[in-house]
Amino acid sequence: MQSAAWDQRIQRAEELARLFPFAAEILRFYSVVARFQKALYGYIHQAHQKSPPSRVFRDSLDLSLLLPRFSGFLNTVKEAAPPQLADCAARLSAEPEARWEELLSAFWLGAKDLPHAHAFCARAFLQPYAAFVAARLAAPLGQGETATCPVCDSEPVVGVLREEQLGARRSFICSLCAYEWSFPRAVCPGCGEHRNEALAVFTSDNFVYVRVEACDTCKCYIKTVDLTRNGLAVPVVDELAAVPLTLWAQEHGYIKLQPNLLAV
Repeated sequence: MQSAAWDQRIQRAEELARLFPFAAEILRFYSVVARFQKALYGYIHQAHQKSPPSRVFRDSLDLSLLLPRFSGFLNTVKEAAPPQLADCAARLSAEPEARWEELLSAFWLGAKDLPHAHAFCARAFLQPYAAFVAARLAAPLGQGETATCPVCDSEPVVGVLREEQLGARRSFICSLCAYEWSFPRAVCPGCGEHRNEALAVFTSDNFVYVRVEACDTCKCYIKTVDLTRNGLAVPVVDELAAVPLTLWAQEHGYIKLQPNLLAV
């Protein structure tokens, strides 16, 4: 990701916050987080631009570089987050640095059992570093057709439809490193189901270009942003704003393949 990509996310979040009052609070908070992430990405790039790229994603965590910035991130969350996240950030601020190192290392190595608020703090803070590492892998991995990210093995946070010669091509964006890779359009990323009768699609009037793609076999779903219908959308942000689709999926018993940054 380049600086312009963070700017696009920030601007889109602010625009959608004005358009959709029901999502304004989370979008304004997201824009604050994205501003911090943009600055952190610039700091990481400046510090590591001349260092050799890592060859193994999960072996690349540089806590000596990151830990001095974690306190500032926690202060940002304390000041701008909803109460639950703000309280968690306040508690973490009072913890020793060894606890921060433990949390960030556990998340980086793929821990799945962290409480939501702790996982948010780790994920939001580490995303810029993950994006930087993914962009610098010595051997580019290219496009794949796996359900998890071919760079860092994390789950996708959103699907994307882009125009292709014979219709629309489906791809996924990684929830951690923001890498984008191709994936078959009519296949469930949760269980591999490909029978049309088991795959459901739902849209809403407010978000005709965002769709829930759900599987009746494993009951998981992912939201997909159709850029052929709205080329101005920024998938990670528009997925976050499409709260009515999340509510519909929950009411019908579907579970999100990978919660977004704010778990909405």
